[in-house]
Amino acid sequence: MAKHTVTLIPGDGIGPEITTAMRRVVEATGVDIEWEIADAGEHVMAEYGTPLPDHVIESVRKNKVAIKGPVTTPVGTGFRSVNVALRKALDLYVNMRPAFSIPGTGARYENIDMVIVRENTEDLYAGVEFEQGKPETAELIKFVADHGAGTIRPDSGISLKPISIMGSERIVRYAFEYALANGRKKVTAVHKANILKYSDGLYLDVARKVAAEYEGRVDFEDRIVDMTCMGLVLYPEDFDVLVLPNLYGDIISDLAAGLIGGLGMAPGANIGADCAVFEPVHGSAPKYTGKDMANPTAEILTAVLMLQHLGEHDAAERILAAVKTVLAEGTDVTYDIKRTNTGSTEGAVGTQAYADAIIAKL
Repeated sequence: MAKHTVTLIPGDGIGPEITTAMRRVVEATGVDIEWEIADAGEHVMAEYGTPLPDHVIESVRKNKVAIKGPVTTPVGTGFRSVNVALRKALDLYVNMRPAFSIPGTGARYENIDMVIVRENTEDLYAGVEFEQGKPETAELIKFVADHGAGTIRPDSGISLKPISIMGSERIVRYAFEYALANGRKKVTAVHKANILKYSDGLYLDVARKVAAEYEGRVDFEDRIVDMTCMGLVLYPEDFDVLVLPNLYGDIISDLAAGLIGGLGMAPGANIGADCAVFEPVHGSAPKYTGKDMANPTAEILTAVLMLQHLGEHDAAERILAAVKTVLAEGTDVTYDIKRTNTGSTEGAVGTQAYADAIIAKL
């Protein structure tokens, strides 16, 4: 049996509780994992002066694989996001968020089975911004006017939207390769190229060129982002793999999570050429810290993605099957699932008891 060393970033808020539940479930499969704990988040600010100390990034670089709990971004520090900083430092250009139905979650839809592939490094989330009232902002506004590109009000704040050929090509190619490797039939490129000619237009042009290389093996279509939102609500069965620029991918992946019962059911992965960091989609929910109430399903399903990445497919399938069984039975589930299904939290179990129920089904 292969041994794996994995960086574990517990996070803060409910992070330590749900990562403990996840870790217990993974260890119960018998997979040989050595966890290297690396703390990041608001609670390490006093010691390190940053929510993301260098040793955390170095641990991930060394081990190549990490799994994390949600991390609170400190307010008013100038630090944008631990998650965004990790993605940039490690060039984790793929954000992959599967959305699939599990009976017993109380979701509004059944038979959802799609994968959101989101570009993770550019677009508006590149963080190239100009603050309202600054001299450099005035210079940019004048530059735009002087070049006949348009008129920007002088009291504006400005965020730039870079979309590159390289960034677009590698994310679209990843989506097609993922589809081939996982028996998926169709890739949908999502954009707003009808309005944003030079950014989304470039993205769409690159997507079409990459798609041509896979013709006859994987179907391809493109859809405007607003029409995609409507289509996901009306006919979610039309979608298989969706590939999107950063901002649209963030929004659409939350919409997809809503189709399957909410963020508490939504796993995620950030993947680059050298490293992968697995994390659930939801936040740190600080008001539930230490109450043994939080639903760890998304974190546990995120571990399923991690195990698949590590080649531990048997353990991944066993965990997924156990989660599905516990949710379908509906007895040993957390308060949010119980309330969705019955209208009451009576009989709900805590975070660790829910993990116990999953372990018992392995």
